[in-house]
Amino acid sequence: MIVDMANELGQSSDTWRNLAQGGEDKGRMLLPVIPQVKALKPEYIRIDHIFDFYDPNSDNFQKLDQVISDILATGAKPFISLSYLPSNLAQNGDINSLPSDWSAWELLVQKTIEHISGKSGLAISDVYYEVWNEPDLFGGYKIRGSKNYLDLYLHSALGASRAVNTLPYKFGGPAITGYYDNWMKGLLDFVSKNNLRLDFISWHRYSKNLDVFLSDVAKARSLLANYYNLGTKETVISETGPNSENDPVYDNTFGAIHEIAVSVVLQNEVTRTFTFEIKDGASSDKKFWGRWGLFTNEKFGAPEIKPRGDAITFLNSMIGGTKLNVFGQGSWVKSLSKKLGGGITRILVVNFDPKGVHEEVVPITLVNLPSGNFTFKRTDFLGDSLSQEVATTSAEWSTNQYFKPNSAAIFEVVSK
Repeated sequence: MIVDMANELGQSSDTWRNLAQGGEDKGRMLLPVIPQVKALKPEYIRIDHIFDFYDPNSDNFQKLDQVISDILATGAKPFISLSYLPSNLAQNGDINSLPSDWSAWELLVQKTIEHISGKSGLAISDVYYEVWNEPDLFGGYKIRGSKNYLDLYLHSALGASRAVNTLPYKFGGPAITGYYDNWMKGLLDFVSKNNLRLDFISWHRYSKNLDVFLSDVAKARSLLANYYNLGTKETVISETGPNSENDPVYDNTFGAIHEIAVSVVLQNEVTRTFTFEIKDGASSDKKFWGRWGLFTNEKFGAPEIKPRGDAITFLNSMIGGTKLNVFGQGSWVKSLSKKLGGGITRILVVNFDPKGVHEEVVPITLVNLPSGNFTFKRTDFLGDSLSQEVATTSAEWSTNQYFKPNSAAIFEVVSK
């Protein structure tokens, strides 16, 4: 692996700094973990179930406001999934049915945006509004036929277009369970033909295979490039994780290394990724039950951070700075390098193997050193730190570093 200390690739987007909370219960899920979540430094927190859980209307957003207040208390902004139906619009009590009244749905979307983003409402700028959550699963929507997601998007966009006196916000979708070309092409064709607003496209991805994440991104970029007016739109993976089902890896270090590896390979590849989810539900008699949360539920005492949460703290050591070019990454070993200013460069290296068997001795060569005198420090994820003083008259310096399967470390170079 070669790190070019002089080849800066521009500002880093730190795409991992976004979290999502699922509908584990109808209360204020984030309230018991606000200080802990704030320590993770999220930029956005995504929530769904805003209509069926909190039943807002044009006159009363009180319950939803409490949840948004908790999001703001973490230092993040809200990312709103416009789902599912409130009781007055659900046909036969089905919150995933088509709205019983499209005009009423449009008005609800309009008033929601005006309340959250409106200058006379909560006045929060740059909020994301995403049309539904996993429509292909929750509601069985298709991209054609009688239950057509495009109808839902159309009426949602019409409602958003009527929102007045608002601060800037972003609007998009479709938040499907995976990247599906037919869905994305169908939506992009539709918004282009009908001149509808779309600021971002979104999908979910759960997989232990990093290549699947990268394949999604490549397909999205290729598709967007075909639309002259949409090619620069944001790409958002609004839920990520190793498995969409409960899995023991969510409670151990495998899930943490997966979090680090996905964040490294997607850095600057998409606009945002959202780690799902923040806190476990309480629907188990066990504290650890393979649920998706970064924190355990308060049912079992003070919420406890899991290794996946520690992974975000570890990643946050790489916030900011400019990205450096790294050559020679392999099938298992991935790396992210940044120049952070003040003579400090950090290199994050992760050895991720879904089978947990591949160890690696990683040769790291620093080229175009700004100084021949520097401190080289290794800090292992959930491990120890070790540093050495280096003095060289060469513009290059090399070292071999051992990584056991599913491990990660940050190397810090401090010039003198």
